[in-house]
Amino acid sequence: MQTKLTLRIEEELIDRAKSYSQRTGKSVSQLFADYIKMLPGTEKPKDEPVPTPIVQSMRGVLRGARIDEGDYRRYLEEKHR
Repeated sequence: MQTKLTLRIEEELIDRAKSYSQRTGKSVSQLFADYIKMLPGTEKPKDEPVPTPIVQSMRGVLRGARIDEGDYRRYLEEKHR
């Protein structure tokens, strides 16, 4: 169900939103709704891809690991010797 919402924001932001709306072909209302859907703690957009089981199984594998860019560079140097 859709309902009306009135917002009070700076005129410059309204102008930017309208300009972006015209460029993208989306209404300002749709832009606002899309932004709210992206906020943490809100429902995921329905078109967001679901990670594959393999990707899901890899989540948290490196939790607590102390790996940095230097480690990756050393790995690449050894790999390409």
